Amino acid sequence: MMEMMRNWIVGLLLLLAGGLPAASVAQTAKPAQARIAVAANFADAARKLAADYTKQSGQKIEISSASTGKLYAQIVNGAPFDALLSADADTPRRLADEGLADAATLHDYAIGRLVLWSRDPARVTDGEALLRKGAIDRLAIANPDLAPYGAAAREALDYVRRWEELQPRLVMGENVGQATQFVVSGAAPLGLLPRSLVLEARKTTPGSGWEVPAAWHAPIVQSSVLLKRGAANPAARGFLKYLQSPAAQKRIRAFGYD
Repeated sequence: MMEMMRNWIVGLLLLLAGGLPAASVAQTAKPAQARIAVAANFADAARKLAADYTKQSGQKIEISSASTGKLYAQIVNGAPFDALLSADADTPRRLADEGLADAATLHDYAIGRLVLWSRDPARVTDGEALLRKGAIDRLAIANPDLAPYGAAAREALDYVRRWEELQPRLVMGENVGQATQFVVSGAAPLGLLPRSLVLEARKTTPGSGWEVPAAWHAPIVQSSVLLKRGAANPAARGFLKYLQSPAAQKRIRAFGYD
């Protein structure tokens, strides 16, 4: 015990005197890690990309997901996030304007698409006709006030002039993950959902679907930004930079994004 204590004291004195080799210092340092706030539609993709990044860098990335609106409220109220992967472009820019994020790090990492989807393989045969004038008993969407994909769903229904008519029949999720689960479980026979989540759901439930034309709603541009808390965090900066790499962008497209 005394020997261990003496070695520790000697090591400390050498470090303070600048005599401890740099390699020894590096061995005692913990790998950098970052906590990233991620919009619900991108959560699964972000976890897979984070795992890839950790393998390459040794830096740990922790993903926390919710609707973009909820994440914004958490960040404003001091939640310990280092970066944000939003489902829109407005929220990251708003955080930068409010001094809570670094505007120089704003980047559009994905463009989302909306799909009309049902777990019933025979339900969606002519998606446009169904949305324009078809019988819709219940339709799942994410809350338009919290989720950009929910806002896009509302715009699409406005485009075909059915928003007011269908409001009483909406099954509204807090985020797109919950809205997708409503359709997967059968709680809602139809949903206006992110293409990325539909692709994932189809692995176990093929169903039927139709991609909503991009002209029916504003572009779903998804942006990332480094938050004030992560300004000096190399893992947060490194992960955001990794998302811009050709390899990561190829994977993001494979997840169902443009």
